[in-house]
Amino acid sequence: MTGFPAEGAPEGVRLQKVLAAAGVASRRVVEQYIVEGRIRVNGQTVTELGTRIDPETDLVDVDGTAVQLDVSKRYVMLNKPTGVVSSMRDESGRPDLRRFTKDFEERLYNVGRLDAETSGLLVLTNDGELAHVLAHPSFGVTKVYIAKVEGAVTAQTIAKLTKGIELEDGPIAADKARLLDTSRGSSLVELTLHSGRNRIVRRMMAAVGHPVTELVRRQFGPLHLGTLPAGRTRELTKIELGALLTLARRDSGVAEAPGEQETQ
Repeated sequence: MTGFPAEGAPEGVRLQKVLAAAGVASRRVVEQYIVEGRIRVNGQTVTELGTRIDPETDLVDVDGTAVQLDVSKRYVMLNKPTGVVSSMRDESGRPDLRRFTKDFEERLYNVGRLDAETSGLLVLTNDGELAHVLAHPSFGVTKVYIAKVEGAVTAQTIAKLTKGIELEDGPIAADKARLLDTSRGSSLVELTLHSGRNRIVRRMMAAVGHPVTELVRRQFGPLHLGTLPAGRTRELTKIELGALLTLARRDSGVAEAPGEQETQ
C-alpha cells in the first residue's frame, strides 16, 4: 500500500472533519454551520457539505472569526515580571524567558518585546508567521499600558498626550489617555497606543514632565491580562485565539520594512 490517493480520488480533507479536529464543534454541528453559510474558506462562503480543503494552505473562518487548523501551534499568555528581559537567551546572563517556556514541549518565542523593567502581557508562540505580523511596527497592534508616574498629572497634560508631542524621533500621539488616580506625589495614567517605537511610553511621559516609575502592559490587541499573576502563564482560550488570528489575517500582507523592536 503506497499511501497515495487512488487515481481520481478527491483531493483535500472534508471541511467538517478538519473543523471538528480543530475543536470548533462536532462534525454534525459544523455541517449545520456550512448549510447556514457561516463558514468561509479563503474569504469565500461555502455551503456545500462535500467541500474539501487543504488544512496546510487554506484559511478558514467561522462567523468571521479565524480558525487555526494546525493543532501543533501553541499560543501562551505570560504576565512578564520586572527584571526579566524579552529574550530566549540573554548574552549578558540576565534572567530571560526560558524559565517560562521550559515546561512546554514546543519551542516558543515571544511576540514583540517589553523592556526588563516593564511588566505585563507578552504572547509566546511557535507560530512564526503570526509572531512576525503582530510584532511588525507597521502593523500597529493596539496596546494598553498603566503607568505610575512622578507628580500630579493634570487634565491639560492628558490632552497634550492625545493631541501629540514632539520627540527626538518625530511626533507621537496616544490613541487614548486617561488619568486613573493621583495621590502622594504620583499619578496612575492609562495610555492606549499602536506605536511600536522603542520605549515610547517612558519617553512620552518624560517629555510631559512625569517620568515613569512603574509600567505594566495590560492589553495587547484583543488580549487582556486580567487576573493572571506576575510570572505565570496560561494558554489562550479559543475565543482569544480566534480574535488574535482574525487580527493577524486582516493585514498579514504588511509591508516588509526596517523597523523598531518594540520595547516599552
